[in-house]
Amino acid sequence: MIYFDNGATTFPKPQSVINAVSRAMRTCANPGRSGHRLSVRSSEIIFECRQNTARLFDFDKPENVIFTNNCTAALNTVIRGTLKEGDHVIISSLEHNAVLRPVADLKDRGVEYSVASVIEGDNDKTLDNFRSQIKGNTRMVVCTHASNVFGVRLPIERIGAMCRIYGILFCVDAAQTAGVMPISLKDSDIDYLCTAGHKGLYGPMGTGVLVINSETTPKSLIQGGTGSFSSELAQPDVLPDKYESGTPNVSGIAGLNEGVKFVLNKGISNIRAHETDLAQRLYNGLSKNSRVILYTEPPSSGGHAPVISFNIEGMDSEEVAETLNQRFNIAVRAGLHCAPLAHQSLGTAESGTVRAVMSVFNSAPQIDYFLNSVNKIATLTSKKVAIDT
Repeated sequence: MIYFDNGATTFPKPQSVINAVSRAMRTCANPGRSGHRLSVRSSEIIFECRQNTARLFDFDKPENVIFTNNCTAALNTVIRGTLKEGDHVIISSLEHNAVLRPVADLKDRGVEYSVASVIEGDNDKTLDNFRSQIKGNTRMVVCTHASNVFGVRLPIERIGAMCRIYGILFCVDAAQTAGVMPISLKDSDIDYLCTAGHKGLYGPMGTGVLVINSETTPKSLIQGGTGSFSSELAQPDVLPDKYESGTPNVSGIAGLNEGVKFVLNKGISNIRAHETDLAQRLYNGLSKNSRVILYTEPPSSGGHAPVISFNIEGMDSEEVAETLNQRFNIAVRAGLHCAPLAHQSLGTAESGTVRAVMSVFNSAPQIDYFLNSVNKIATLTSKKVAIDT
């Protein structure tokens, strides 16, 4: 199968990731609970993964790298663990439900939220839109680094600087950009960086990361055994113990460690250049077909993640995806992509879109095959429409 559903999870995984998961299952036990070598081995792997993840994000506090089940869990920890009654939070018009649903749910608890419109290609206007939503009780801004539907990148550096001036906490959802775009937390205005471990970091599904770059730490949503301070009733405040109650996903973290090392060895600049070239090749090819509808400007390395959304005139997005799967052995995702705000923003809430997302394992010949397949589907649809009319 030719796989372009890398926005959901990257596939395939590097062989080193697969080997690490298998090896951990065979040689590791519960970390931090015992002193025997199987337990110690697990602790060493987890700490190494914290160090490598901190290095990836240019961060000097590996103990502030928190492992979660996914990016959604990381975002919920920040949002629910920080906001309280009377607070106001600003999100962007391109947010995933991992942000939208928690802030909407908190309305019942007296937390307000506002939506700032993102204007593709106009960072000044986007920043103005965020600034215009600030109120006296604004506690936090939460926004995606780049849309999981349209790939549009937000000016997070400028948004973060604005937050610092106003004394507002800043949380970034980097699910689609970690491992693809450089993210430095050194002298950064990002307070909380949330990301998936299984997308651009090439780790196993069921892994996520929260990096805390602030003295303001969210309340832990889960309390329990941490292997430390066991005689105390209160959850430890020390990081990372505060957020990692219960037995960790050792095999998943072992795989994530190898995924992060894979990205570090490849080099983010090389990965970004390769994926951007493929996205531009796909966009340019689709733009030549008059029956294909595109929704963004041509992708650029500075303004977009390698994500392309489109539709074929006269066809439902789900039908296009199913045809690509069944007839051409191509994997994409269609529909609303768990991001209704983004679709409302670009006028595709009724139709959804077909989404193709590149990874380091995709190639130019695969793009060309994809384009040829889409052209065949569009031609068949055109003929069908002509017959029906």
